[in-house]
Formats: sequence, structure tokens, C-alpha cells
Amino acid sequence: MDIVLRHQGRAVTLLDVEFIRALIAAHPEASRRKLSELLCEAWNWRQKNGALRAMVCRGLMLALHRAGHIELPPVKQRQKHNPLADRRAPEPVEVDCSPLYASLHEMEPVTFSQVRRTSDEAMFNSLMHTEHYLGYTKPVGESLKFVASSGSRPVALFAWSSAPRHLAPRDRYLRWSPEQRRRGIGGVAYNTRYLIPSWVHVPHLASHLLARMTRMLSPEWEKVYGHGVYFAETFVDTSRHRGTCYRAANWIFLGRTTGRGKNDQTGRPNRTLKDVLGLPLRDDFRERLLNMQ
Repeated sequence: MDIVLRHQGRAVTLLDVEFIRALIAAHPEASRRKLSELLCEAWNWRQKNGALRAMVCRGLMLALHRAGHIELPPVKQRQKHNPLADRRAPEPVEVDCSPLYASLHEMEPVTFSQVRRTSDEAMFNSLMHTEHYLGYTKPVGESLKFVASSGSRPVALFAWSSAPRHLAPRDRYLRWSPEQRRRGIGGVAYNTRYLIPSWVHVPHLASHLLARMTRMLSPEWEKVYGHGVYFAETFVDTSRHRGTCYRAANWIFLGRTTGRGKNDQTGRPNRTLKDVLGLPLRDDFRERLLNMQ
């Protein structure tokens, strides 16, 4: 069967192209977004949590359009607000910022809460914006947010998201092929932010909470997205930090970034080099990643 295009691991045949042309003709008023949703439904093309793979499908249809295989309708002016384009700072939320000096044994039991899409998410966003040197950015893709609290006071914040598709130090460590990476990348979680607020002064708290966080990460991910994660990764800006708490929690040094970024056009470093650290979340992490569908 003649294959005209491969996109995100899906092979598109001439018969598929004919089907898409018929779909477009049958819905002359539909937007590109709506057409991608209709095609996903027709193909039953879904994520593991059951959601349509509409964004990937739009990319596939656009590639077919640019190659001359189909004719998509003109792009419609979007009237609906796009929250990802909203870069306003999070609204401030009042939090008890009085200094906390204690040992691990003296603290109240520390509990973890996943706060994405809960009433505590605004507090998480506000604290990350005001306390973390990188500030707060809205996540893209699969993501979770956790607050560790002692009593009613937040003492640590964790932000996790989908991992970058290409990361040479990690890919060398996992020893996977491009096809294996395509299938398994959803099993890798990226720790985008870890914050111990400036008023918290508890020796060894950072590594202690990080170890607890990673033990619960995969089950929490599966609750929300219908699949677990089996490997965690993060970047450490060595011009500011040594990543001591990660190393104390048994994270592994995988290598260093090139400092060029994913949209590099010059081939020369244009940003700070960062250490890449990783942590297997299960003993059979390689098998789990390589057998994801």
C-alpha cells in the first residue's frame, strides 16, 4: 500500500488521503480544528487517557496540505481566548511567610497534594511566580503540580510536565532508537520547577521531600492521564546551583546541554549550560519505556 507521509509514527496511505478529502468535502463549513477532531473520531485516534489526539492530527493534516495532497480551508480568525497566550503574572495569594526554623523530626507531618485544577492552584502559581528565580510559566502538554505542606503551611512546590522529545544525554542513557523514543517519551516526566520557599529553613528537607515526591509521581500521573511515568529528568543551572538535593536523592548525572536551545540557528551556545539529571522510577524502567504503545 502506497504511503505518502509519516507523521508522529503514523503512516498515511493514498486511501487515507482519499478519506480525508471526502471528510473535508462533507464538512465545507468546518474549521481546521473541527476537521482534525472529526478525523480523530473516525480513526479512533486517542491518547491513553481517552482524549482525542487532535493537536497531532492538525499537524498531520497541515503536512498533507503543504505537500499538496489535500486542500484545507483557510485559517479562521479565532475569537476564543487562548489561555496559553496570556502571559500576565499570577494574582498574588496571601500565604504565611513567617520564618520556619526546625529539624525534619520537629516538623509536623508533611503531606502532598496534587493541586492542578483545584482551588489551591492559584496559590501554587503565585508562590512559584514570586519565589522561584525562573518565575511561573503555564505548562504545555501533560502536567501536574504538587504542594507539600506542614500543617496548613506550604513548604515545597513541585511542577512536572511532559519531557522534551529530544534530549541527547537522556537518549544516550536510555539507549533507545528514534522509534522507541517516539513510543516511550510519554513515560518520562520533566521536573520543570522545584521550590523550597525562602522562609523555610529545615536542613535536609529538600532531598527528603524530593525522594518522597518521586515515589508517588507515577501513581499520581496514572490517576490523571491513564498511564504511569517510569523515568524522571530535570535541568540544573550550574551557574546558580549544584543540584545537591537531587544528587542526595540518588538522581544520576546524565550529561550537559549544548547551550543552544531547540530553535538554534547558529550552532553556537547562546544560553547557560545545564546539567541533565535523571532518576529511574522503577527497577524495570527500561522495559516499561520500550514497551509503551
